[in-house]
Amino acid sequence: MNNPSQDKLIRLLEEQLAFTKEQNKQLTNQIDVLTEQVRQLTKMIYGSRSEKSKYQAPDGQCSLFDDDSSFSEPEHTGYESTETITYSVTRSKKKKKRNDSFKEGVMVEEIHHHPSDLTCVCCQSELHEIGSTLAREEAKFIPAKLIRVQHFEHAYECKHCKKDTERAAFIAKGKAPVAVIPRSIASPELLAKIVSDKFSLYLPLYRQVNELKRMGLETNDRNLSNWVIRVADDWLRPIYEEMKNVLSAKTLLHIDETTAQVLNRSDGKKAQSNAYNWVFRTVPTEGPVIILFHHALTRSREVLKEYLMDFQGTVICDGYSAYDKLSNIQFANCWSHVRRYWLKVESANGRKGLAYCNQLYELERRFKGLPPKQRQKMRWKYARKIIRKFFKWLEKSPFYGKNALATTTEYTLNRKHALKAFLYNGQIEIDNNPAENAIRPSVVGRKNWLFSVSEAGARANAICLSLVETAKANGIDFYQYLVKLFTDLPNLSIHQQPELLKDYMPWSEKIQVACGKNLAA
Repeated sequence: MNNPSQDKLIRLLEEQLAFTKEQNKQLTNQIDVLTEQVRQLTKMIYGSRSEKSKYQAPDGQCSLFDDDSSFSEPEHTGYESTETITYSVTRSKKKKKRNDSFKEGVMVEEIHHHPSDLTCVCCQSELHEIGSTLAREEAKFIPAKLIRVQHFEHAYECKHCKKDTERAAFIAKGKAPVAVIPRSIASPELLAKIVSDKFSLYLPLYRQVNELKRMGLETNDRNLSNWVIRVADDWLRPIYEEMKNVLSAKTLLHIDETTAQVLNRSDGKKAQSNAYNWVFRTVPTEGPVIILFHHALTRSREVLKEYLMDFQGTVICDGYSAYDKLSNIQFANCWSHVRRYWLKVESANGRKGLAYCNQLYELERRFKGLPPKQRQKMRWKYARKIIRKFFKWLEKSPFYGKNALATTTEYTLNRKHALKAFLYNGQIEIDNNPAENAIRPSVVGRKNWLFSVSEAGARANAICLSLVETAKANGIDFYQYLVKLFTDLPNLSIHQQPELLKDYMPWSEKIQVACGKNLAA
């Protein structure tokens, strides 16, 4: 018979062994997770930033529509050849312009060079011109100049009535146009240049101060900042609000957001805390494209609720949770975000998931340019099958844990319904890239402006960005557009007659004729 103490010792050893095995298993899983995280971080730091990948179907077969990059990469060898290869090029007989760099409408200045002596060196007879040759073309730059404009109001009286002592003399007085900013030296042209340079060329105000000083105007960046805030609130905000009314009547919107920084915040948070710029973009199939920016101190759902109060339709967005549970709104999620997740998974299953995404994008390239109804039919016929296989594979695959594959699988499955939305409407894009492209100017500007001192400045930035991007989307020269607004609106009763603003929308016929890029040149 075994000794009871020995049996107890054996059980303790067995329990300790089982505990050690379980602990080793957990540590092994943790090592795998950390190893994958290190690999992902290494790829983020040292790897390629491009999202491009060679299309490959889940079965490993490459696409026939993509070029094989293996034949386009240069061959790396130990020694480089010094042989010179000469190619014979057959040129078209079609006459080519001498210089295609100049756009139509650029003023041409001709300089003619004649011989200094028009006498024949042989017989001393007079020389006669037999032709001319265009030797070269140059791009001549004429620097901008500042003009001091003084408005005089002249008064006239009737000399005949003045002699009549029984009635007052009639006096007529000329009236100067209303200033954009009362008691300010800023003209419509100067304000248009300041706003356009900042939001179209991303030139900070303090740099513009130096340029204006060189031209002869002594000012400072605080003056310029106050001017921008004032015109944005007085004259650009009514245009912005009218565009927002038009946008709210649409049925499809792209939405995205990015961080910003405001030093003096009203919520008491530190200046280092993130504020946000939201972007809202319409689709071309529903009329002229409208791109609106909205400044907010938070990224919460309440911002969307307030801004989209009058909107009923479908929002195309990423997987951020704030977009959920908004009344009267449906959501279509972005396949580009899903593809980025699968692009980061370094495994065979990751490549398989990426291949499914690539197949959908390959179809979208083939369907590009089709009318919405036709595109919806083609998606239903071809893309639906790929999506069905994709989600069936994910639902049957036991991808668990905290690794990149499990996280990506969970992200994709949680958005299954919204990722299928583009199958049912040909107007819906497969991704939210239009919004990401629209918000890029805000990101570029942030690198130059760094921050907004006040919330008023941040709101003015959002209004100005909205007008410049909407103007560009509708083929309008932004500078000319601002000059038109700053010249006309102060002299119109737009607050009493808001219907007048319709003639000043970037897509209106009046603005297209006056400020179209083809005419502005």
